[in-house]
Amino acid sequence: MFRAIINSARLSGAKQKALLRGQQARMLNVHEYISMDIMKGYGIATPTGQVVSSVDEAEHVYVNMLNKGDAVVKAQVLSGGRGLGTFKNGFKGGVHLATTLGDVKKFTESMLGQHLVTKQSGPAGIVCNKVLLVERLYMRREMYLSIMMDRTTQGPIIVASPVGGTSIEDVAASNPEKIFTEPIDIMEGLSEEAAAGIATKIGLEPGTATHAAGADMVKRLYKMMIATDATLVEINPLAETNDGRIVAADAKLNFDDNAEYRQKQIFAKRDYTQEDPREVEAHKYDLNYIGLSGNIGCMVNGAGLAMSTMDIIKLKGGDPANFLDVGGGATEEQVHKAFEILNADPKVKTILVNIFGGIMRCDVIAAGILSAAKQIGMKKPIVIRLQGTNVDEAQKLIQASGFRMIVVDELEEAATKAVAIANIVKQAEDVKIDVQVNNPTFLPL
Repeated sequence: MFRAIINSARLSGAKQKALLRGQQARMLNVHEYISMDIMKGYGIATPTGQVVSSVDEAEHVYVNMLNKGDAVVKAQVLSGGRGLGTFKNGFKGGVHLATTLGDVKKFTESMLGQHLVTKQSGPAGIVCNKVLLVERLYMRREMYLSIMMDRTTQGPIIVASPVGGTSIEDVAASNPEKIFTEPIDIMEGLSEEAAAGIATKIGLEPGTATHAAGADMVKRLYKMMIATDATLVEINPLAETNDGRIVAADAKLNFDDNAEYRQKQIFAKRDYTQEDPREVEAHKYDLNYIGLSGNIGCMVNGAGLAMSTMDIIKLKGGDPANFLDVGGGATEEQVHKAFEILNADPKVKTILVNIFGGIMRCDVIAAGILSAAKQIGMKKPIVIRLQGTNVDEAQKLIQASGFRMIVVDELEEAATKAVAIANIVKQAEDVKIDVQVNNPTFLPL
């Protein structure tokens, strides 16, 4: 989301590289209405409103809470660009202004139960199970404010702009001078001077009540971020209303997965219907998995080795279907589940296993794969590269199993073969020819 901001605001090179390469970011993403509820707990002003799951509920909120005034109807899906998205039923836009009860009913009915396709969701879209109804704010000014973690400064950094309510990436590209950053020493915390400076930079006049409210908003957001282990706090737009209030008109919060044991109430609000079911299943077994768009399934131990494996697949002309790090201490059960997830993915045409055994023993990996193969069947061709601890034992297990696997010693050769096999399988499928690995022979190529 922050591609342009990262470049223009000169955020950390490590963060830029990780985000632009799609490296896994361990974080919980929650719906806007949940973000607003959390903010209210820290005294942060948000619009009056309520989340609903039916047209009848929407009517009740509009009549009784919003007093039949102008309202904004917002689809609750975990994706940016909702306003410009299109639902699978043809209804355009996930954010609409409603001026009548008829509008509220029509918009709510058009959104609920439908998949919203945005620039971030991919062509399948994301299902909308809830809709947020909030009061319409009459805004004098729209600003942008976020706090995120920055590796260069090893702490939080505030990103702010006097231009909000539109794509912040576009602002950073066209007017980078209007993007301001303020690193925060996490040991010292946010100072009064820094908070006041941010309020000034986003266009609030020093000495006014709105400037004081803006500085107070910055301080409350920082306090909330630290207290909740948030990795991102984003408000776009941050509104100055005609009556002088400073209100978070929209909200996005992410939280560090490693802090789940501290933030159980927040993590209990995780909406698994918004996530890739493969990632949800992998999470249950403590596997680091991210689904991608390619057709070569990858099973690797270690995040660095996983990234290298993905890179060499691309170098050889292929496209990885996932990032999957089973970790250095995976059990046979975890390996079994990892293989099961890859084997069940219809996009995967072949599986590349790349294991460098240190703490993670090669024979444990082999046993997990063979266990899964015996239970669910060997549906995908497998190229396997094993090096390190107990590699000889692993190869003996594979050879004695009767399953066909292409075993190689070097990663480059493994990637070359995986790409070639994936291409063969895809070409065969394109002309509706069934290709099967049906010769149960160990192939140490």
